[in-house]
Amino acid sequence: MEKEKVEGILKTLRAAYPGAKSRLKYDNPFELLMAAVLSAQTTDDQVNKVTQELFRRYPTAAELAGAEPEEVAACIKSLGLYRMKAQHLVTACRMLVEKYGGRVPDTLEELLELPGVGRKVANVVLANAFGRDVIAVDTHVFRVANRLGLATAGDVRETERQLMTVLPSGTRNEAHHLLIHHGRAVCRARAPKCGECVVKSYCRDADHKKRGEASHSAKDKGDKI
Repeated sequence: MEKEKVEGILKTLRAAYPGAKSRLKYDNPFELLMAAVLSAQTTDDQVNKVTQELFRRYPTAAELAGAEPEEVAACIKSLGLYRMKAQHLVTACRMLVEKYGGRVPDTLEELLELPGVGRKVANVVLANAFGRDVIAVDTHVFRVANRLGLATAGDVRETERQLMTVLPSGTRNEAHHLLIHHGRAVCRARAPKCGECVVKSYCRDADHKKRGEASHSAKDKGDKI
């Protein structure tokens, strides 16, 4: 995609979602890592409901490493896949204590060694906890980026690679949050609100474009009446 189009998309989304940032609540890299692991197949709002108590009980990696998975599971049982996630949290914290003295590592390779941590979670931590210029690709970013032509990829990994190439340096984490906000609010997987889309002119999906144009046409007729 041409540089001007990329900049146009980012500029328009910035205006639509000023100050877009993560909805996960955290105070340090450890809390962000734990929250990001818990966020798989769960909304950020649901994660925030359980992490308040989780972090109160286990404020450090060392304390969580000393817990039994069953105890942690009881604390997060309102989340999907809570038993597996509890096991991941405890095992990951034991690795943090044994290998890094309780510190969250700041490289992709080290983060990917931790249970429950894939590329998306690792990049979320690198970008938001350590200020790295990377982009985490979840289902929202994958969908919206490919619909807009920022990427033309069939999988998340290739979408990440293409976005790292096309997005200007220093904008990748910002783009992650902008695309997520747009994906949640407008560019949904099902029943996207094409008529409300501020970047519909860039959309590669002909059906979505037509839907957006039809919606605006109907609105215009209604306004005239």
